[in-house]
Amino acid sequence: MNSHCNRQNRRSAGFSLIELMVVVAIASILLAVAVPSYLYEVRKSRRTDAKTALLDLAGREERYFSTNNFAYTTSLASLGYAGTLPLTLGSGYYQITTANFTVTAGSSTVLPTYTITATIMPGTDQTKDTTCASFTVTNAGAQTSLNSGGSDSTASCWH
Repeated sequence: MNSHCNRQNRRSAGFSLIELMVVVAIASILLAVAVPSYLYEVRKSRRTDAKTALLDLAGREERYFSTNNFAYTTSLASLGYAGTLPLTLGSGYYQITTANFTVTAGSSTVLPTYTITATIMPGTDQTKDTTCASFTVTNAGAQTSLNSGGSDSTASCWH
């Protein structure tokens, strides 16, 4: 009867080392798959900051255009923004620099134009988003995007 109690106590003592290692291995595999996927989705969701800010700026440019003798401006104050260029967007993962906010004056035969581009803020985790490195809007309503290699990625980034 004593040997029966010893066997019973050993079985209810807990997990064996092998069982514990199997659980650790399974958890490690799940983490190895889940964490990169999660980080990708977080970077993808940050793109919304850039797109929203660009569309807001485009709308403000069009309002300015309709009330100021059919001209566009690069003055953020004229568009209702406090601050100057470079402009940090949303949560700080994208920016608009002076070089990426251009306006051309119109003439009697040519309409004025603007092009505004948001690029990834250097030094942030968003630099790992190589699919959508920049977003651009123009006065013609064009919405384009480039990947980190400079190739068109509009279909996957704006839609």
